[in-house]
Amino acid sequence: MKKIFLLMVLCWSFSFGAIAHNQKWESGYTLFAFFQKYDIPTSVYYNLSPKDRELTSEIYAGVTYYTLLDEEDNLLQALIPIGDGMQIHIFKRNGEYVLDFTPMIYFEQEQTINIAIQKSPYQDLLEMTHDKGLVSEFLNAYKNSVNFRSVLKNDRLAIIYDRRYRLGKPLNNATIKAAVIEINKKPHYIFRFTNGRYYNKEGKEIQGFLLQMPVAGARISSKFSLGRKHPILGTTRPHYGVDYAAPKGTPIVAAADGTVIFAGKRGGYGNLIEIRHDNNLKTLYAHMNSFASGIKVGKKVKRGQFIGRVGTTGLSTGPHLHFGLYRNNSPINPLSNVKAVHKELQAKEKEVFNAHIQEFIQRLDAALKNQTSSITPNESFNIPAETIENTDSTETPTETDESAKSLGTAQPTESTEANPQ
Repeated sequence: MKKIFLLMVLCWSFSFGAIAHNQKWESGYTLFAFFQKYDIPTSVYYNLSPKDRELTSEIYAGVTYYTLLDEEDNLLQALIPIGDGMQIHIFKRNGEYVLDFTPMIYFEQEQTINIAIQKSPYQDLLEMTHDKGLVSEFLNAYKNSVNFRSVLKNDRLAIIYDRRYRLGKPLNNATIKAAVIEINKKPHYIFRFTNGRYYNKEGKEIQGFLLQMPVAGARISSKFSLGRKHPILGTTRPHYGVDYAAPKGTPIVAAADGTVIFAGKRGGYGNLIEIRHDNNLKTLYAHMNSFASGIKVGKKVKRGQFIGRVGTTGLSTGPHLHFGLYRNNSPINPLSNVKAVHKELQAKEKEVFNAHIQEFIQRLDAALKNQTSSITPNESFNIPAETIENTDSTETPTETDESAKSLGTAQPTESTEANPQ
C-alpha cells in the first residue's frame, strides 16, 4: 500500500482532534531533546545504520519542522527537513515509533530577472528579489572575474535561474543557469555547464569563489550526492559532503577565510568545526580527532590556516574528514568550488557547450534591452495546485500504521507553542 503523508494537512486530523504545528528548530536544540519531549525511545536512533545516524546531524537551526499531535499532545508524526531535498519522517508503526528518511517533492519554476542597476548589484538584486541565496550565488559566480565597483548607474544585469517551490513557498537556493552583467555598458556573460561550473562565452571557466583543499593529498573516498536510490533496498539517501580518507592526525586547514561558528561534538559527526564565510557560505569539518589550539566560536581564521587533525570520532568506520559546503544552510557540492586547474573546454565539450548557450545568449540580450526592471514570471505566477497526494509520498507502512490515514489539503497554522531548549 502506498502511504501519502505530509502531516500538517490532514482532513481527518481536525475531525479526530489532531493538531498540526510548524515551528522553528532553535539553536542548540537536539534530536535527543525532541525525542525526550515526545517520549520517543532513543533506540529509534540507535537502531539506525551508522550512515543514517550521521545524516540526522544535518538538522540546522532555523529550519521549519512539522509535528502532528493528538489531543493529549502525543506525537503522531513529524517531518524535519535536512537540506532542500530530504527530510526525517517520524511516525508510529504497530504502536512503535519509526524514523525514516523521505525525499521532499517540489515544483521547479524557471524565472528571469533584469535590473537597471541604481545602487549596486547586491543592493538592487536583494531589494527586488528579497532572495539572499540568489544574490549570494550571483556574486560568488562572478567573484574574481569582474570588478563590481566599476559598475555604472543604469548598467544592466539579467539572470536566468531555476527556483524550487514546496507548497507554494520557495526552498532555500536558486540555481543560476545563465547571467550577464554590464560593466560600463560592456556585457560579461556566465553559463552554468553540465559539470556545475560556470564558463564565459568562449568556454573558459570563471574562477569564482574557490576553496582550498582542506586535507593535502588526501584520497576522495565518498563524493557529494543529494540523494541516490539504492538499487536493491529502494531507499534514497543523500551524502551532503565529500569524504577525504587520510591517516589519523593528518592536518586539516580552513578552506577559506571566515569565522568559527561551531567547535565541539555533534551527534554522528563527532568532533566538528563550522566556519562562516562571506555571502552566506559555510564549511563543515567532521570526525576530527582534535582541534588546533585557540579554535573556538568567534575565532577568525585564514584560508589555509591549521584548524585540527583528521580522526574517526562520531559515526566513522575509519579515519577521514567529512567536508561540507553550504549556502544559506543548504548543502552544495564542495568539489564544484575546490581550487583546481582551470582549462578551456576542448573539442566535443566545446561543441556541446556552444550549442547549450545559444538560446541563453538570445534571452539574456533580450532581457538587457527591456528598459523595465522585472522578474518573469513574477511572484504571482500560477504554481500548480498542490495537494498532499502530489507533494509528499513514501512507500508503505501497513494499514495498522496509526498515523497513516486518508490525507487532505488544509494548511496548518503557525504554532504558538514554545520550542524546548
